[in-house]
Amino acid sequence: MTHSEAELSPAHPKKSFVQTLELDLRLLGMIGAFAILCVGFDIVTGGRFLTPRNIFNLTIQTVSVAIMATGMVFVIVTRHIDLSVGALLATCSAVMAMTQTEILPNMLGLGLGHPLIPWVTILVGLLVGSLIGAFHGWLVGYLAIPAFIVTLGGLLVWRNVGWYLTSGKTIGPLDPTFMQFGGINGTLGATWSWIVGLLALAAALYGLWASRKNKLRHGFPVKPLWAEGVLAALISGAILGFVAILNAYEVPLARLKRDFAAQGLTLPEGYTEAYGIPISVLLLIFIAVGMTMLARRTRLGRYIFATGGNPDAAELSGINTRLLTVKIFALMGALCAISAVVASARLTNHSNDIGTLDELRVIAAAVIGGTALAGGFGTIHGAILGALIMQSLQSGMAMVGVDAPLQNIVVGAVLVLAVLIDILYRRKTGAR
Repeated sequence: MTHSEAELSPAHPKKSFVQTLELDLRLLGMIGAFAILCVGFDIVTGGRFLTPRNIFNLTIQTVSVAIMATGMVFVIVTRHIDLSVGALLATCSAVMAMTQTEILPNMLGLGLGHPLIPWVTILVGLLVGSLIGAFHGWLVGYLAIPAFIVTLGGLLVWRNVGWYLTSGKTIGPLDPTFMQFGGINGTLGATWSWIVGLLALAAALYGLWASRKNKLRHGFPVKPLWAEGVLAALISGAILGFVAILNAYEVPLARLKRDFAAQGLTLPEGYTEAYGIPISVLLLIFIAVGMTMLARRTRLGRYIFATGGNPDAAELSGINTRLLTVKIFALMGALCAISAVVASARLTNHSNDIGTLDELRVIAAAVIGGTALAGGFGTIHGAILGALIMQSLQSGMAMVGVDAPLQNIVVGAVLVLAVLIDILYRRKTGAR
């Protein structure tokens, strides 16, 4: 190459540290906002917000909304909305409560504590949630009734169907195994938490390696090895740090004494026991991984985002958008049923106000997490982070002593601000 040719050749622009790591700027912004929020509340509360106990409580309080938010991403991406998720959760919770306390004991003679009770109950709840969701999707997809109207009607219908199923009563206690899905009643303990954490770390590192190997095989550019090392270190710190924090929350001494006394044993001197990872959080992780794989690696996921990007073009390309709508709402219904398991198990009973206003929290979580209301874009991890931000905001304000009405005012303002920031970001970057 001659000197003149070298001068005319375009120089490769120098990448920043963040660009080299190929990190999502929106995700980094949300993580930064979440970190500022947590540190701020920790300072205001005198160090009580970032304790292992409060972080443990935050995780189990976030799970129910976060599970539904993963499904709401698909609904919003396809340019629909679902206002009935809280009411559908209540109906599924009522059905499952009646199944395990009335139907199975009276019809099949299976009392609480029978090994089949929780699994049959959950299966019934999933069936009910999926069928109701599919019915909503049929009304939207095949009868062309706007999703806003269908699910607004569903909000009123299913909230009161749940009330009639239980005659307005609180139903409990629930099956002991069923209640393990609620959080503090079902945890892995320190040893199994570390095992799960190490397995998750191994899977994450393998994913990084496999992704790099796949790019090299097809001739795509890859990150420098040092950037891969930094990412691996960040992932390792996040996973192991999360497990360490949850393992730092120990079971209260009074509860240990009761548990040992119930077995006819005496609590040994100096004995301690950690809660570890809640089963409900583990369930959320599995759902998040599954939904992410569904979005990125399956035909259904590609159809969902193609339809959200351009519904007319998707239909012309051969995608059955009406059937796709039924599938998405059926999936949303199934996730509502799973959230009903977690919510009722955490409360240890079914109450008629369960899931109240959850539809707004779920939509807010998805939107704060970066899901575009115009359709075509959204991420599962963003929705979960949005749910965590929402729960942290409410819990922090409650710890500070902010009244409930003011809490709702602040949450509403944060939602509008998040959408405004997202709109400005898309205009600046030219993103969808």
